[in-house]
Amino acid sequence: MDLSQALIEKRKQSQLGGGQARIDKQHKGGKLTARERILLLLDENSFQEMGMFIQHRSTSFGLDKQIIPGDGVVTGYGTIHGRVVYVFSQDFTVLGGSLSETHAEKICKVMDLAMKNGAPLIGLNDSGGARIQEGVVSLAGYADIFYRNTRASGVIPQISVIMGPCAGGAVYSPALTDFIFMVEDTSYMFVTGPSVVKTVTHEEVSSEDLGGAKTHAEKSGVNHFTASNDVECLKKVRDFMTFMPQNYGELAPTTKFDFTASKTEAIKHILPANSTLPYDIRNVVDCVIDDNSFREVQEDFAKNIVVGFGRLEGRTIGIIANQPNAMAGVLDIDSSRKGGRFVRFCDAFNIPLLVFEDVPGFLPGTDQEWRGIITHGAKLLYAFSEATVPRITVITRKAYGGAFDVMNSKNIGADLNFAWPTAEIAVMGAKGAAEIIFKKEISEAADSEAKWKEKEAEYAEMFANPYKAAERGFVDDVILPEETRAKLIAAFKSLENKAEALPKKKHGNIPL
Repeated sequence: MDLSQALIEKRKQSQLGGGQARIDKQHKGGKLTARERILLLLDENSFQEMGMFIQHRSTSFGLDKQIIPGDGVVTGYGTIHGRVVYVFSQDFTVLGGSLSETHAEKICKVMDLAMKNGAPLIGLNDSGGARIQEGVVSLAGYADIFYRNTRASGVIPQISVIMGPCAGGAVYSPALTDFIFMVEDTSYMFVTGPSVVKTVTHEEVSSEDLGGAKTHAEKSGVNHFTASNDVECLKKVRDFMTFMPQNYGELAPTTKFDFTASKTEAIKHILPANSTLPYDIRNVVDCVIDDNSFREVQEDFAKNIVVGFGRLEGRTIGIIANQPNAMAGVLDIDSSRKGGRFVRFCDAFNIPLLVFEDVPGFLPGTDQEWRGIITHGAKLLYAFSEATVPRITVITRKAYGGAFDVMNSKNIGADLNFAWPTAEIAVMGAKGAAEIIFKKEISEAADSEAKWKEKEAEYAEMFANPYKAAERGFVDDVILPEETRAKLIAAFKSLENKAEALPKKKHGNIPL
């Protein structure tokens, strides 16, 4: 056999992973192989593999008889929509995708290259965890990865795609990245699995209920995007990357766009005439941004706030919006955490922020207070206050109390604030305010209920509108709903060259 043929044979051996039988088992379980996933994720013929012939170095517990080139992870680089990305894809057919010393070294190498070259990193995770036969060196390998995740945070976008089991220490690398995608029924994330949970707490729970895609989408918020299978998931990642810049020093790409003119008329009819009735803020968002450009993040978690990416005239923006359709749009612990982290990502990667505000305040009650709403609410406040990207707020209806301040008010650094004529900017709702301010008059009145309504109307006339705030400059302009898109396009264009620096310091101390 000549040298060329020998190389071809070695490549075939490496590309076969754990062997055809295990590949068939992977397919039977509804999962693609590590290489199939990469080829679907990247542009056609763009993948350049690295480390195909790397082998583990361990001889303990029979590992000397289980040597497979590549050592359970496929690494390299390629392009998505013509832009370079670095990628690793764990191969479950090789020793369950377990992480060894050399497996970790391969991942670290692409992470280092992604940092050096200012390109996004995408990890396709499908691993049983640390390779227990290797002991501490596999644990050290995880630590090497965690360290690089942390150093890369805010430098390059980091995307984790969970396409199989992800347990123990393995969950912390995805947790340190910016966004997590999960696949229904085949991907799991948990620090301790069902058997350990049963032993320690005597709870019986399935892998799906403990750490499946739905659980982490709805209950924990760990999962940002859910897909029904591997193919759909990878398509979602490809689409998502069109909203991302390459690194902190660049802007997201500008794309072609369409806008349906009839939406300018439709936006006038979204808000109910009765200000106590709910509506879906996503309808407002849809009527303002480019057609079909909204990509909601954590759609099933903390539904009282909506966050996601959209486009205005082809340019990526980050959108944060109170959702009156869920809990009246009130801010609570989960929505504050969700909003705060999203704001910080956008600020790190030069993505302008657009806020739609309709918030009656923070959620009261012992549960919220005892679980730390003060600290968690401050996360959202901190994130907005620290952000230096262009920031614009549109108040559609309620802007009450401290929540008015938190939702990107002028006094915490917003560049431009607009209000619709329906905006109500006050310390609290008219009914509660009247009860406090005119308590004596109401109690002494012959008809206390009628007096209360009278005083409520008096307070509402004075404060349940945007004009007092506009008089003081807390609102830059009161605009008609149908003017919103045009106003925002002009406003963001005026802020394109915004330059603002934070005070010199090592780093702030966000209320974690």
